[in-house]
Amino acid sequence: MANPSRRGSTGEPVRNSMQGGNYTPFANTHFILPYGLRLQQTINAGTTSVTIPAGITFVYAIAVGGGGGGAVNGGAGAGGIAWGWTFANSTCVVGAGGTSGNAGGYTRYGNIIAGGGGGGSAGGGTLGGGGGAGGNGSTNYWGIPQGNLGAANTKGGHGAGAGGGGASTTNGTTGGAGGDGISGGGGSTSTGAGAATNTGGNGGSGLAGGGGGRGVSSTTSNVGGNGGNGINILTGATTTGGAASSAGSGGAGSGGGGGGIAGNGSAAGSGVGGAGGTGGGGGGAGTTGGTGGAGILYLFY
Repeated sequence: MANPSRRGSTGEPVRNSMQGGNYTPFANTHFILPYGLRLQQTINAGTTSVTIPAGITFVYAIAVGGGGGGAVNGGAGAGGIAWGWTFANSTCVVGAGGTSGNAGGYTRYGNIIAGGGGGGSAGGGTLGGGGGAGGNGSTNYWGIPQGNLGAANTKGGHGAGAGGGGASTTNGTTGGAGGDGISGGGGSTSTGAGAATNTGGNGGSGLAGGGGGRGVSSTTSNVGGNGGNGINILTGATTTGGAASSAGSGGAGSGGGGGGIAGNGSAAGSGVGGAGGTGGGGGGAGTTGGTGGAGILYLFY
């Protein structure tokens, strides 16, 4: 597409975007894409080769690591996100989502690298990934600082990779929510014995959201935490975290999965944490933790 505000040749009027100017409007979505480039390739987890047309030397990449896997101890952190120009390359790595409390895999294209979200078992995020419940987030590829683990019952710290929430051992006190950031942290557990309702912390929100925590040990009602919301970076639309589940005495409420940059998180089931949305959403807490959302790679040129 021609530049609508370019310099004309000698003697030719300058075309501009003022009323009456001779130009073709951009599609609305182009305004949120880097440098007016078009998205040319979307690469999913498991793909390792890339074909770039001849003559393309530089590629603008947005890389998202896999979200961490939820666990009994809490929700997982969202995958890290990195962006920028790199030399065209024929290989890539796109991280899978973590399972059973494990961290998500990293995503790399050229020199652009994004780490995985921390697992729900006090796992720290890597290279921009959010921390799982009980774990710290991490500084991202561009050096934007991390958020640290929240104190008991407290929301995790904000940052590029936000910190996980701090657990509650007091009956009736909600577990700490995951911190908000570029990549949200995992929500923590509420485990104090007694008759008051125990509620897990919500996952942190960001471009990708963390998984919700778990409520357990109340003799009347146990409720999980909802997954954190994300943002679809191609459209600007919110991707929603999954809803939590609840249970009565002797049961446990599980956490919803966090929204990724390309998909919504899943709702929790009975004893099962929700899965993170595609594009780095963190898995929710559960007796069986939710799987983290797979990473993704966008290439523009």
